[in-house]
Amino acid sequence: MLNATVSELSGALAAKQISSVELTRLHLERIGRLNGALNAFITVDDERALADARRADALLAGKGSAPAGPLTGIPVAHKDIFCTRGLRTTCASKMLEGFVSPYDAHVVERFAEAGAVLLGKCNMDEFAMGSSSESSHFGPVRNPWDRERVPGGSSGGSAAAVAARMAPAATGTDTGGSIRQPAALSGVCGIKPTYGVVSRYGIVAFASSLDQAGPLARSAQDLALLLNVMAGFDPRDSTSLERAREDYTRSLAAPVRGLRVGVPREFFGDGLEPDVRRAVEEALRWFEAEGAKIVPLALPNAALGVPAYYVIAPAEASSNLSRFDGVRYGHRATRYDDLMDMYCRTRAEGFGAEVKRRILVGTYVLSHGYYDAYYLQAQKVRRLIAQDFDAAFRECDLLAGPAAPGTAFPIGARSDDPVQMYLGDIFTVPASLAGLPGLCVPCGFDAGGLPVGLQLMGPHFSEARLLGAAALYQRATDWHRRVPAEAPL
Repeated sequence: MLNATVSELSGALAAKQISSVELTRLHLERIGRLNGALNAFITVDDERALADARRADALLAGKGSAPAGPLTGIPVAHKDIFCTRGLRTTCASKMLEGFVSPYDAHVVERFAEAGAVLLGKCNMDEFAMGSSSESSHFGPVRNPWDRERVPGGSSGGSAAAVAARMAPAATGTDTGGSIRQPAALSGVCGIKPTYGVVSRYGIVAFASSLDQAGPLARSAQDLALLLNVMAGFDPRDSTSLERAREDYTRSLAAPVRGLRVGVPREFFGDGLEPDVRRAVEEALRWFEAEGAKIVPLALPNAALGVPAYYVIAPAEASSNLSRFDGVRYGHRATRYDDLMDMYCRTRAEGFGAEVKRRILVGTYVLSHGYYDAYYLQAQKVRRLIAQDFDAAFRECDLLAGPAAPGTAFPIGARSDDPVQMYLGDIFTVPASLAGLPGLCVPCGFDAGGLPVGLQLMGPHFSEARLLGAAALYQRATDWHRRVPAEAPL
């Protein structure tokens, strides 16, 4: 059962082959065995999880007030950036180390309403600022494929939990690639929906015009089931899109014959590791063999995505994180002379180095005399990138390429080189800046046995098409079924 997908577990629960309590205990026991080494979870609440499971079993037995659904009784984990009533929400920061939210995020509410079982909260880069899940106040997350390497970030705890079979599924957030990049480095599946499809209510904000929640799981079919629960209009979020609800499973059996798959030449240039190129090109050959048309094309401004992103995102972060001042909630310095000293000491003690770096950069680019030179120019580049995608989708139905330029790197290898760390998002940032959906599925391994991820991107609201193409690819391959050697079943 630990290696089963969400859809398989849902069938087993409905057929009474296993109870939710039994399934939850299996995962809690596995967390107990593996989390000490992998550090994927910050908080685990066995008692709460088993109570959720007992309620789910009642629903599955027809004793509840609502019918059971596909996620009823399924154990899930949430990234520790989603506010969760009665449970710590730390954002992996000392600033919120003891914060217990008085309310649930919209996504948390949706999973609870669907009857899912909450296992706990997953480790991450502090305030979602990072690409390796090393900046956590609670220590780095370790990749289940090689514990001396990173799992990617910032949703690295969620990706590692799914890869190590500690949870069948988990939630993450993607600001510049923080679902797709850790999915690639950890050998799991993840999707960032169109901006506004999933409510940001109750997600601790990093960069408000970029943050978007999405699921991580072991198959594209699972992602569709999870997105069916997560997506939907929420009046509490001003950026939530009011549109008809979709069934994201509707295209899972659609053929790819005739599908136009665009391949941006900018995604296959210098800096792409040879093993990653080989695995992705092999996946593209499979699509072509199935009748898809491969369309070479250009995204001429894609290379400007990283510099534009690292102006816009820190600018928004400097504003969003101003609320953490020691007055209302979170950490407060114990010794200070006056109010200003309390602010300074609280923020100096509460924030880690990467968060401070981004706050300083963001404050600088928004300051008088620099706003026009940096922030305004970055927003113009953002528009150019979106226009490049618009032009590309007139020639193709979806885009394909690598999700990351390399495989998982050793812990600490890039800690002293922020620019090199930022370049790990070079293939994911453009879609985030344009607000487009993108997903990642495993497509092979490098010579060292580390996973490689294939990224698919589409026009706004094309999630079902992307999931269908990925699901068909996964029916012909077994990369997503492989189990890490350092987390054996």
